[in-house]
Amino acid sequence: MSLLRTFIAVEIPPQVQKQIQQETEHLRKAIGSSLVRWVPAQNIHLTLKFLGDVSPASVDILTQMLRAEADSCPPFDMQVSGLGSFPSLKRPRVLFIGIQAPAELEALNRSIESTCARLGYEAEGRDFHPHLTLGRVKQDASALDQQRIRRALEETKIDSLGTARVNSVHLYKSDLKPGGSVYTQIYSAPLKQ
Repeated sequence: MSLLRTFIAVEIPPQVQKQIQQETEHLRKAIGSSLVRWVPAQNIHLTLKFLGDVSPASVDILTQMLRAEADSCPPFDMQVSGLGSFPSLKRPRVLFIGIQAPAELEALNRSIESTCARLGYEAEGRDFHPHLTLGRVKQDASALDQQRIRRALEETKIDSLGTARVNSVHLYKSDLKPGGSVYTQIYSAPLKQ
């Protein structure tokens, strides 16, 4: 029985994904793909909880949990805007678009995190900073490469990219392929109507 690499996430509407692609095109060209593994626009999502490898038998438990958590949260809107990097602008490792998190998103995340911990999944050691990953800086990037990335980030201004309506939360599996990760939705739980 093979394990499934899974995560819980919120989808980003295709029109917002397209807007992100258009607004970051110059940045992608300025940095290039030799320094950053860029996330294809259709894969951009908001991860609420990375679960890692789970057995197929655990999927039923996870879908029940997700259904219960989603049923206690009303639909909400989140604003997509801004550009940043983790852990800092001086040492960029992950390039991202920001999310202005409404209280509903924070509550949904806390609830999912808490329930997953009770189910035996490792608790996240960091605070929740909602973001949409654009790309990951390659491990072999030199100090000079990092300066180049930082300069490109500083020269790129991204304001509002739109509003994403959140009506459901999803369980995905991630298959690592030579061309990048392929995400497949396993389960979708609608938020309380």
